Amino acid sequence: MAIALVTGATAGIGAQYARLLAREGFDLILVARDKQRLSATAKVLSKEFGVKVELLAADLTKSIQLEKVRKRLGDGKKPVDVLVNNAGFGINKSFLDSEINVEQALLDVLVTAPMRLTHAVLPVMLQRNSGIIVNVSSVASWIAGGSYSAAKSYLTVLTESLHTELRSTKVKISALCPGFTRTEFHQRGRMKMKGLPNFMWLSAEQVVEKSWRDVKAGKVISIPGWQYLILSSISRFGPRPLVRRIGMNVRKKQR
Repeated sequence: MAIALVTGATAGIGAQYARLLAREGFDLILVARDKQRLSATAKVLSKEFGVKVELLAADLTKSIQLEKVRKRLGDGKKPVDVLVNNAGFGINKSFLDSEINVEQALLDVLVTAPMRLTHAVLPVMLQRNSGIIVNVSSVASWIAGGSYSAAKSYLTVLTESLHTELRSTKVKISALCPGFTRTEFHQRGRMKMKGLPNFMWLSAEQVVEKSWRDVKAGKVISIPGWQYLILSSISRFGPRPLVRRIGMNVRKKQR
């Protein structure tokens, strides 16, 4: 049976990805901090889809706990076929006002963890010449919206680079770049989102379904939603002074 590992697997995009992969017949390794929510998620998926679910309770800001996940991904005897780097959080303060320990934690979870986990699983996938990696990035990776945007930019660019390196193999990698998605993300980050019109919101289900289709098709960037296809085109190819202004306006509205 094929195995998939999902980080941040108890809510939002991560939980939806775990559900999709279970539906597709993958046994699961679910990674998150909350043991109780992990256990509850595992019971539901196991009962509904008949798959085996392994739990790895880990705080990815802690190097020892991150290492536990990294070692599991590097195990060639029980290879992981799909890795979804989804864990993340946002900060609702300007870099000028934020606390350095929070900034460091964001860097640990959004940059260090996916980098190390991807680096761990790639040798195993390349040896088998098979595998899928989905890095959950954001349309924010193309704007100038604080350290969150900077971290997501790293993840998008790394994914693009690896996609080029892996062209001659059957290992597939894709950056999922959603816009505003109805999850717990904004509540946890204490971000004010009441002013955002309904048509700008995506569901986690449509985001994940689009991502899965795109990565299997070999697409390096997945952007769910027509509205974000338009906005991402502006932010990727528009004048940088305009893009910076848009980024700062978005940040201000979330505080």
